[in-house]
Order: sequence, then C-alpha cells, then structure tokens
Amino acid sequence: MVRIVEATPLGARRLHLRFADGTEGEVDVAEVIAFEGVFRPLEQQAFFEQVYVDPAWGTVCWPGDLDLAPEPLYERLTRKPGASPAR
Repeated sequence: MVRIVEATPLGARRLHLRFADGTEGEVDVAEVIAFEGVFRPLEQQAFFEQVYVDPAWGTVCWPGDLDLAPEPLYERLTRKPGASPAR
C-alpha cells in the first residue's frame, strides 16, 4: 500500500512528497490532474498551499474534501507505472 507521510507545497502547483517507504521528491500536480470541476480551487496558489496529509489514508488533501490518491503521485515521482513500494 502506497502512503504519503509528508507533503510540502513548493509553488507553481508542485509538491515535495515523502512516502512511507522513504521515497521522496517533487511532483507537479498539474501533470496528474486537470484543475477543472471540483479541482478548480487548486488553481489558486493560496488554496493549493493549504495541502495536508490525511494520516489515516496517506493521501494529500485540501479543504472541502479534496484529495488525491497516493498511487498516481508515486508513479509520477518514480516514473514506474504500477509501482507499488513495500510496506
């Protein structure tokens, strides 16, 4: 199971992520999702910077129940489709 343990906003819709397996690095969230529909608020940098990690699920979240699953972020970071780190 892929779990995010830390997320730090870096500006320009980028996050520095650290995963439970120790993998870490920068991810451009705009490469993972479109900032449309429910994700439109993420276009605003002040809103984007309110990112936090849900400790129960290991997902990155924003106010208003916005969240992103860790798997596509991990894959984007490692460039390994279907990558699944050891627990």
